[in-house]
Amino acid sequence: MDIKLSQTFIAVDDHDKALTFYRDALGLEVRNDVGFEGMRWVTVGAPSQPDVDIVLEPPIGDPNASPADKAAAAELLAKGLLRGVIFGTDDCDATFERIRAAGGEVLQEPVDQPYGVRDCAFRDPAGNMLRFSQPRRQ
Repeated sequence: MDIKLSQTFIAVDDHDKALTFYRDALGLEVRNDVGFEGMRWVTVGAPSQPDVDIVLEPPIGDPNASPADKAAAAELLAKGLLRGVIFGTDDCDATFERIRAAGGEVLQEPVDQPYGVRDCAFRDPAGNMLRFSQPRRQ
């Protein structure tokens, strides 16, 4: 049996701002843009990984969620308390410079970590933490 990651989800509060960041700053391609019942889901992905999609979704992607649940999720997102994503890169420093030059909010400049990677971190426009990790060269 072979199990592979197919899709992962990142909550965003403004799809247009998210698209500018994920498409223009990160270089991901837009694969789908769907609206349903007043909500929107945008799928992006790396050209080098055509079988893995990142879905940019509302903080709660359930049209039947209560107003209190929607407000609670939006508050957690605004505080940056939802889980982030770690992207792999073959050049952490170049990735850092590209994202910083595109206006990305820097959380951590590139640094060699004791657990064997060089990484950096940014916040996306919704407040999610994104790390960019490169295996340390021996």
